[in-house]
Amino acid sequence: MPQIIKVCGMREAQNISSVVYSGANMIGLNFIPNSPRYVTQLSTHAGIIPDVGSLDYRKKTNLAQLLAEKQVRLCGIFKDDMPQTIVTRVVNFHLDIVQLHGSESPIMMDNLRSSLDPDIHPGIQLMKTITIVSKADFAQCKPYEGHADYFLFNTKADNTERFDWHLLKGYKGKTPFLLSGEISERDVEAIQAIQHPLCIGIDLDSQFETAPALKDTAKIKHFIAQLRKAEV
Repeated sequence: MPQIIKVCGMREAQNISSVVYSGANMIGLNFIPNSPRYVTQLSTHAGIIPDVGSLDYRKKTNLAQLLAEKQVRLCGIFKDDMPQTIVTRVVNFHLDIVQLHGSESPIMMDNLRSSLDPDIHPGIQLMKTITIVSKADFAQCKPYEGHADYFLFNTKADNTERFDWHLLKGYKGKTPFLLSGEISERDVEAIQAIQHPLCIGIDLDSQFETAPALKDTAKIKHFIAQLRKAEV
């Protein structure tokens, strides 16, 4: 089974907690303003999870403890945002990973890393989204080798089409990657069949939603259980 199960586009503390118990080990918080899953920043002393005005301090604190105990990492998704905005979100939401979803350059990534590591967040990791629709698109990865810790391969800028798994044979880079692209419960066997040694995770999002930013935890739990069963 892929090492990383990332559930992206989350916002509600109770839903995040349920998804963590379902087996996810990375949570994606969307900081792209025009997204229906956009995470607003609240002024609060309580903590790390956004958009939780209806929840009390105790519940927020319990969620922070849960994320730490389960060793779940928080990933913030940004698109062509100002570096100072990204730094602010890293601090306020205790992000472990910054995912860059736009046209950010390797130089920008290096500057962002040096701004964060080691003074603000030692060991911060950077993930770069790459849109893949043909084997030729893997050429986009080369400039980011040595700058990104991970790639996330999706299918289109809006990530609304399924990934053609066979294209992965064309990736000859050295950077580990996660797969996105409308992954659903029907993809268990296809995921298990992937043999690429640098495929370390998958990204789940809209196919596991009951509404934007609200995930069906029973569906996610069943999906992860099926992956593990197939692996055995």
